[in-house]
Amino acid sequence: MKNWVFSAIWILFAAWHGHALAQESESSEMASSPDSISLSPAQLFEFADKARSGGNYDTAESAYRALIQNSPMELRNEARFRLALMFADDLDRPQTAAILLREILDEQPDVARVRLELARMQIKLGNLREAERQLRAAQAAGLPPEVERAVRFFTSSMSAAKPFGVDFEVALAPDSNINRATRSDSLETVIGDFTLSDDAQETSGVGLALQGQARYRETLAGSTNLNLSASARGRLYRESQFDDYIVSLQAGPEFLSGSDRIRMNATASWRWFGTRPFTFSYGATADFRHILAKRAQLRMDGAIVHSDDRLNDLRSSDRISLSAGVDRAFTAQSGGGIRVSGARAIANDPGFSSVDAGIDMYAFRELGPVTLVASAGYNRLEFDERLLLFPRRRIDDRVELSLSGTFRNLRIGPLAPVVRIRFEDNQSTVGINDFQRVATEFGFGIAL
Repeated sequence: MKNWVFSAIWILFAAWHGHALAQESESSEMASSPDSISLSPAQLFEFADKARSGGNYDTAESAYRALIQNSPMELRNEARFRLALMFADDLDRPQTAAILLREILDEQPDVARVRLELARMQIKLGNLREAERQLRAAQAAGLPPEVERAVRFFTSSMSAAKPFGVDFEVALAPDSNINRATRSDSLETVIGDFTLSDDAQETSGVGLALQGQARYRETLAGSTNLNLSASARGRLYRESQFDDYIVSLQAGPEFLSGSDRIRMNATASWRWFGTRPFTFSYGATADFRHILAKRAQLRMDGAIVHSDDRLNDLRSSDRISLSAGVDRAFTAQSGGGIRVSGARAIANDPGFSSVDAGIDMYAFRELGPVTLVASAGYNRLEFDERLLLFPRRRIDDRVELSLSGTFRNLRIGPLAPVVRIRFEDNQSTVGINDFQRVATEFGFGIAL
């Protein structure tokens, strides 16, 4: 096997073994000729493993990283794997471990053991949806029977997720229609055509898109947890009258039974448009997750929410919504899902009461260190009655398409560049609600 000569290895070796050298002459010889020390990869692995087992983690990390930087793919990924386990199990740094495991999968996506460990890290970090996705991908890659038991163990250990976690994303957001308004300069009404002001027409702009979430989990008893979360998202523009942001709070129990998960939450949210309060909403939500097969998962969600419209009380409503969907891993590197949904809103004015139904689909593909996600959705919205001002009852047909990419090869710590483009087309029988929109985002988000 080819030998490597590292001048730095002598420093590591001396730091580890210097106190155990029995002969001063041997130490002197090593100090006078550092370049003469030659270690094979196997010897360097042995040296790093001994440093780790002896609790000398800085030395072990330096040796593993030397192997990562100077080895063929199989050896550097073995070094990444051992270093990831050290970070996870000895130093309680699951986020750093997850980054290393993700780097292995970027080069060798079919290594099921690494996906299982990444799923374990996601569980530790509280990223349960991502953990479930990695478990489905691992099973799509193929697992021997003895490893299937590990999958069941990881699935049942969802309750051991890290009690606190934070996610966020920040991006520049050019948008062709920041107010989702019509291109027309006039509006058809029962008493004639009205001329629309500039603010009521399509307006383009570049904003700052922000979203983040903080979550806390407390184990109550056995497989029952209490989940608390706070989230915020918004788009901020130079013209503050188009700012749109929302803050939400959720709290409730989570029940785990085998591979099934049921979560119920009380929820409250506040939304502002421009600098003015827009809506205050409160209610209850529930979601259910069930493993259908090794590669597939069933999702069901429901919500009952009251919305208080601060700008127009006639639009205040009670809304019931239901959805069901399936996620499936096609291979270790690809997957997708489909979801159907429906909702009924009863407002103070029947002209604002509505029913809607939709279908959404998505697919993802990992191409080395790049993850691409494509999605498409259709929604039909019908209102109960015609508003007196307009000649027709409002009926909307909306199509939404999106494509996004996460580029982990350009990662800065846990943050990776994210590029997203979205197209939206809403055809409405009421002209002021008829619009098209193209929005893009260029930013950074946590990618593990």
